[in-house]
Amino acid sequence: MGVFSVTGNHDYGDYRDWKSAAAKKQNFEDLKRVHANMGWDLLMNEHRILEQGGEKLAIVGVENWGAIDRFPKYGKLEQAREGTEKAAVKLLLSHDPSHWRAQVLPEFLDMDAMFSGHTHGMQFGVRMKQFQWSPAQYVYPEWAGLYKENSRQLYVNVGYGFLGYPGRVGMRPEITVFELERG
Repeated sequence: MGVFSVTGNHDYGDYRDWKSAAAKKQNFEDLKRVHANMGWDLLMNEHRILEQGGEKLAIVGVENWGAIDRFPKYGKLEQAREGTEKAAVKLLLSHDPSHWRAQVLPEFLDMDAMFSGHTHGMQFGVRMKQFQWSPAQYVYPEWAGLYKENSRQLYVNVGYGFLGYPGRVGMRPEITVFELERG
């Protein structure tokens, strides 16, 4: 039914010096083209309705939105969810998990689940079935795995890449597969 993606804070090129505004803009256009070339549907503050057996599910995707000031707030969730009113389930793709507590939970009660990344688990920590710890938890209340609040859920994937240090200590790379079932 498709592969959907969203942008994260590093995708905009905000953290480096560019020779010109045009070069920065071209870099972002190149990134969008890579998503398209891979067959990924890049959701830029928009949604897609998936329908099967008469049931509608909305995949809502926003550009990066971070509650911490140093991370950009390009995401426009109000715009992205316009037209999803008839969907029985709404799944949100938003790169930064701080978006969930800061805006999604208090303002967008119709979002059933959110999927994020961003933290990388700070590439350092311990993750076991009954226990997990990372310095990431001192910055992000939700930093790895599944979180539930009332009937709403957030999943934070620690990813498979790295930033800065080219490795991981105790924070294994992750690709997560979810199977949705009728409730």
